[in-house]
Amino acid sequence: MKIPVQQANADMGFQIAPMIDVVFVILIFFMALASQIRIEQVLQTKLPGVAVASGPTAFIDEQIIMVAEDCEVTLNDDAYDSPQNHELPQLTATLLRLKASSDAAKSKVVVTLISNPDSPYYRTIDVLDALAVAGITNVTFTSDADF
Repeated sequence: MKIPVQQANADMGFQIAPMIDVVFVILIFFMALASQIRIEQVLQTKLPGVAVASGPTAFIDEQIIMVAEDCEVTLNDDAYDSPQNHELPQLTATLLRLKASSDAAKSKVVVTLISNPDSPYYRTIDVLDALAVAGITNVTFTSDADF
């Protein structure tokens, strides 16, 4: 006996086996990704609030003195005195005026002394002597290899 075509295509009901396969594939996918998740740590930090100044803020006046390999001394890119002069009278006079004007303005003078590593040490000592004569005590030393 032949089965009619309509009965062969009849609804077979809900098939659970393919659904279970899909669920297992998704479960394996999420399990594999779970090992890649990094847990962030909670940092107990507090950002600073707005600080209110009680008075005017004084800005520090920084000057840069450079000692070159050929003993040339520059203050803020302006050359002073000859490399043979050990007393540095022009630099000393400029530093004295700088100190007097900063004292009148009640501000602090900070000098950064940058010496070329190949410059003679006596030239750095000459600059320090000029700073001492001017009464400038806030001096920072730096050696610049890319001079």
